[in-house]
Amino acid sequence: MSEEKKARAEKVILVTGGSGLVGKAIERVANEQKMPDEEWIFVSSKDADLRSEEETAALFAKYKPTHVIHLAAMVGGLFYNLKQNLDFWRVNIKINDNVLHSAYKNGVKKVVSCLSTCIFPDKTTYPIDETMIHNGPPHNSNFGYSYSKRMIDVQNKAYHNQHGCRFTAVIPTNVFGQWDNFNLEHGHVIPGLMHKVYVAKRDGTPLVIWGTGKPLRQFIYSYDLARLFVWVLREYEEVDPIILSVGEEDEVSIKQCAEHVVKAFDFKGEVVYDTTKSDGQFKKTASNAKLRTYLPDFKFTPIDQALKETVDWFVENYDIARK
Repeated sequence: MSEEKKARAEKVILVTGGSGLVGKAIERVANEQKMPDEEWIFVSSKDADLRSEEETAALFAKYKPTHVIHLAAMVGGLFYNLKQNLDFWRVNIKINDNVLHSAYKNGVKKVVSCLSTCIFPDKTTYPIDETMIHNGPPHNSNFGYSYSKRMIDVQNKAYHNQHGCRFTAVIPTNVFGQWDNFNLEHGHVIPGLMHKVYVAKRDGTPLVIWGTGKPLRQFIYSYDLARLFVWVLREYEEVDPIILSVGEEDEVSIKQCAEHVVKAFDFKGEVVYDTTKSDGQFKKTASNAKLRTYLPDFKFTPIDQALKETVDWFVENYDIARK
């Protein structure tokens, strides 16, 4: 962007975690929905270590954002979380505190942070909604990550109460798409599954899926989430968080999801479920009723289409994909 355009931009939007799954999707949407008063800056861990208060402060001083989308986090799948709960807590608490406090000190007009449905109580009624976040402890498998994400909601309200800051958060259900982390052990359900199918097809070996395949999940395509994220940044004025999710009727089992992925790869080999592995939380059905009061006509990408697009991208970009 030229200096002249920079001078005209009323919104300078800094996106932390900008090279990841959601960041890349938001970059796509920002380019598709160009607004003359917006300048978008996407940063990653290469630009600053957000665990460091000094490096975070320097990043904000350099770019002088008026708005922030905060995606950066230490993340991982079920089995990584089980082993590293303390690390997930400590790292994410540092990152979140540094970003929110730098935003406050620099007069940022709005921050939209990214939470997760795993923050909700393990023992609860369904569907879960935005009012239920703090009603009980989260699932024990990833309590470190879950509590660190809950604290963003606490901090947002505290900054608003004490300083009038417009800091809010979104709560997506399980996200997948291009630029995901396809690590076989540490990735989330869909990207890990895609990598397993790729390897099984390449090597002519059985596809082994961990768990029974029975748990239910609502999956949201990163491109759909990105469109909603940009809407939240521009239009949503509440400090209270909002769930960004497909409807309850679009919940699918891990087994159904696996069948979609197998079909997208045209995998013809044996499929085995290793039931000695943990299933994790059986369900965490979320209500998108609040979202629908704002956007009753928003169209989500059908899951089979979204999975096929992601598989095609992964195969085409296997050498550069995170894995």
